[in-house]
Amino acid sequence: MQTTLEKPLTSRLRPDGEPTSVGEYERAGGYRGLRAALNMTPQEVTELVTRSRLRGRGGAGFPTGMKWSFVPMGKDAPHPKYLVANADEMEPGTFKDRVLMEGDPHQFIEGMAISAYAIEADIAYIFLRGEYALSARRLSRAIAEAYERRYLGRDILGSGYSLELYLHMSAGRYICGEETALLNALEGKRAHPRTKPPFPQVSGLFGKPTIVQNVETLCNLPHILANGADWFLGLSRTVDGGTKLFGVSGKVKRPGLWELPLGVTLRQILEEEAGGMREGTRFRGVLPGGASTDFLVEEHLDIPMDYTNVQKAGSRLGTGTMVVLDDKTCPVGMLWNLEHFFAQESCGWCTPCWSGLGWTEKILLAMEQGKAVQQDMETLRFQTKFLAPGNTFCAFAPGAVEPLQSALKYFAGDFQRHIEEKGCPWR
Repeated sequence: MQTTLEKPLTSRLRPDGEPTSVGEYERAGGYRGLRAALNMTPQEVTELVTRSRLRGRGGAGFPTGMKWSFVPMGKDAPHPKYLVANADEMEPGTFKDRVLMEGDPHQFIEGMAISAYAIEADIAYIFLRGEYALSARRLSRAIAEAYERRYLGRDILGSGYSLELYLHMSAGRYICGEETALLNALEGKRAHPRTKPPFPQVSGLFGKPTIVQNVETLCNLPHILANGADWFLGLSRTVDGGTKLFGVSGKVKRPGLWELPLGVTLRQILEEEAGGMREGTRFRGVLPGGASTDFLVEEHLDIPMDYTNVQKAGSRLGTGTMVVLDDKTCPVGMLWNLEHFFAQESCGWCTPCWSGLGWTEKILLAMEQGKAVQQDMETLRFQTKFLAPGNTFCAFAPGAVEPLQSALKYFAGDFQRHIEEKGCPWR
């Protein structure tokens, strides 16, 4: 019987925080999607996911089925092929994938098996953030259970398809969110981005066709295969399919994470789910998709939180995990904290990034310390253009200055006060 769950990603999360066992997962309909996929051709699985309009939940929002379609298929395709799950999750303010891996690891593993089958992958890796020790323990146990039940390994469920799945603990670095830097790290090299083309779908891990996908993206696949594209589209309030994990941190009454329809408004998330601002504080702005997205302000509270409308408002949906700025927090101090992180995490591969972010961070610190001059405002504006897309080797630096460029637009008076008053007015 088809499910009509409104929250497929989180409906099996247990109140006590313990993970679902393989038996519990099966009784709740788990691995039904994998069985359905194995009764289809890989091309049919890709077509179904394409119709569902599932877009990547890691930040870029690229259509999943389209991404798979770039992988060489058929008897003449190079092998081995690889599927890599990006479970590094180092975006400041983001904590959604950890919840899925710790609470329902078999959902994630089933999604990996489905994605691997669709691209005819032979080997899959989970590239897991090194600090996620609890996720590692629970995933290791779930992987062993999946092998025991023949959901992984040789001749999965008698289908003739085989897949080996490995858990790889990352050594860290934010740059591993860039998929080619992740692949270099997985190969044992320094985590530097690669020149594109060739793209990973054609020449990725060890020079073979590779798909890199986010954890939340993969967790949607069992439900799409079990219930169909139309069902998945019906969960959403926008043209793209499915629900989305939305998180909120900052001075709200109920910080947390919720699974909601894609297209729910920003106001609904902040006021109904997060409970509004704490007593004595007022909303000033929000980074809607993690630290590397542009601020949205009060005029944007009623926009639908989907890929298209957030972009029209001048930001990105990103990971969907929001960082709220209130009127008791210094925006310049907040920006300094973020740019300090990004400057530290630059891989140093290209000059605009390692030099430009370091320069930016020092100017913001000078403002906080009362050492800034008027010319620093123009220098910061220059940096947001100097580090714009097309001027750096990868998207790291352009993302890093997104919160800065929007803060200079919406909170310019706060920057100016730091210069005129020789220090931070919030101290």
